[in-house]
Amino acid sequence: MFLRTATARSTGVYCDNVARLQEELTAADAVVIGAGAGLSTSAGFAYTGERFQKYFSDFIAKYHFADMYSGGFYPFDSLEEHWAYWSRYIYINRTMDAPKPVYRDLLKLAVGKDYFVLTTNVDHQFQKAGFDKQRLFYTQGDYGLWQCSKPCHQKTYDNEEIVRRMIEAQGFVIGPDGALELPEGAALRMTIPAGLVPHCPVCGAPMSMNLRADGTFVEDDGWHAAARRYETFLRRHEGEHILFLELGVGGNTPVIIKYPFWRMTYQNPRAVYACVNL
Repeated sequence: MFLRTATARSTGVYCDNVARLQEELTAADAVVIGAGAGLSTSAGFAYTGERFQKYFSDFIAKYHFADMYSGGFYPFDSLEEHWAYWSRYIYINRTMDAPKPVYRDLLKLAVGKDYFVLTTNVDHQFQKAGFDKQRLFYTQGDYGLWQCSKPCHQKTYDNEEIVRRMIEAQGFVIGPDGALELPEGAALRMTIPAGLVPHCPVCGAPMSMNLRADGTFVEDDGWHAAARRYETFLRRHEGEHILFLELGVGGNTPVIIKYPFWRMTYQNPRAVYACVNL
């Protein structure tokens, strides 16, 4: 009895909140979408479980990794093994299509609105879903970019073509739909050829991922241009009815999305803040 009563009450509140959110989305002069890792998780990009086992079973067996993320920090003995791991990581989380159409569904809600996306996600899914790149600011980097590990200069490099070559060198076959397949009876290699290891074209140092982890993160010209577009968007809509829509943002880096959204909502009496945990 208690369960049914609580569930009914909870369902009613949920429906009311969804209806309110729809009203605000319709009425808002502008929408700022703040997206965290939970959004990609809801789209099917799990870093543990069956998906991790499917593409990294050999690394799990050798190193006993608990999840894909922690394996990315492991100090492999060679760059050939490091990039074997990371090329799989990049490919399945950036190049392959999301298992669920969450990002495409979100785009349907944004179409027709004056929107901007601020995201800590690095998996390129907003771009793949069709969001306008000029309305995106991905602050923490991109799986599809490399940089000098020192870094000796402030520039990033697209890695898609060479990542595909790394994937194929390990024994995977890239199917027509972009999915990874392993021929029957074939064994995966856990290293890539030395000739595929990326090095900085300027100083020759090993390349690294363009992901914010420490002070070496490169904020290139594209990063700064996106930051300026975001600031311009906020200034243009200052004092207007703005919906700050937070999706799947956790507690790792609240200073990027959550706290600024709270502050801007507090400062603008016409602003509305909505938080959806996915």
